[in-house]
Amino acid sequence: MSDGLDRRSALMMAPVGIMGLSLLTGAVQAATIPSSAIPEDPVARARMRARIIGSTAGERVFMFYRLNIYGYDGGNLVPFFTMNHLSVNQWQQTAPDRFVTKTYECGVYCKFDTDEVLEDWENPFTHEKRKVWQFLGGPFDVTIGPDGIVTKNAELSPKPLRMEAVGSSVIVPTAASMARPSPIDPQKYPKLYAGPTSYWESQATYAAPRNQAFDEGVTCADAFCHFQNMGSWHPWLGMGQRPGRTYGNSHGAKLRSLDGIPLAARKGLEKYTPEIFDTASWTKQRMDILEYLAVAQP
Repeated sequence: MSDGLDRRSALMMAPVGIMGLSLLTGAVQAATIPSSAIPEDPVARARMRARIIGSTAGERVFMFYRLNIYGYDGGNLVPFFTMNHLSVNQWQQTAPDRFVTKTYECGVYCKFDTDEVLEDWENPFTHEKRKVWQFLGGPFDVTIGPDGIVTKNAELSPKPLRMEAVGSSVIVPTAASMARPSPIDPQKYPKLYAGPTSYWESQATYAAPRNQAFDEGVTCADAFCHFQNMGSWHPWLGMGQRPGRTYGNSHGAKLRSLDGIPLAARKGLEKYTPEIFDTASWTKQRMDILEYLAVAQP
């Protein structure tokens, strides 16, 4: 997963669908900003967290991110590519203090900081041209409740960090960490095997307007969304056991509808990951690395 509840900008304006969060609210709103502290009651706190990350009602929430991905081998970060990442999250309240989403996600790799979709990519470390493997993941379930965040069928289990009101915003951070045996056979796939253990670190942050975060009448607050991650080399990169990992840094926002996706990015998503636009027909769980290994050449 993308920790996301997605594996997806505050400065995007909102003419078509994006929620259009502005972290700079202006002096005219200062008098209306609630002075309340973050609720101490675990149930109220869970409801606020769900309102900001997703929704407290039965509705679909979309998240779009631009994820800039770099290679790190001990020196400076080396730009690899940018992933246009989209998640579709079907939220529902299953109990007075439980909010659950079923999440589907996808990602299309593009030339760094552009919407130019990559079908082939030259590895800047090995100088080998590699066939790009576009990303599909999910569905997986995420439950937000008074006892934290619980996932099912997800690779990562995010843990809530301290939620706090800062100025005109309420900020909700989470962190996740994973280490598990590599599923790759080093004898069969020496170029794809990055070592005996696969590592993944992911930190996410959601920032919502304070007025909406504290408003019990709001089910789904506007939110600027960010995550960064560091993980073992994906097998499609063909890095073998070269020391290092990938580092990703994203920016994005919750969307009211798919019409909020930037047009050039949407065209790439529709062409290369059409499944994300028809989740009703998406019945099989997609596991990115395992699916890649099923078709990879030794």
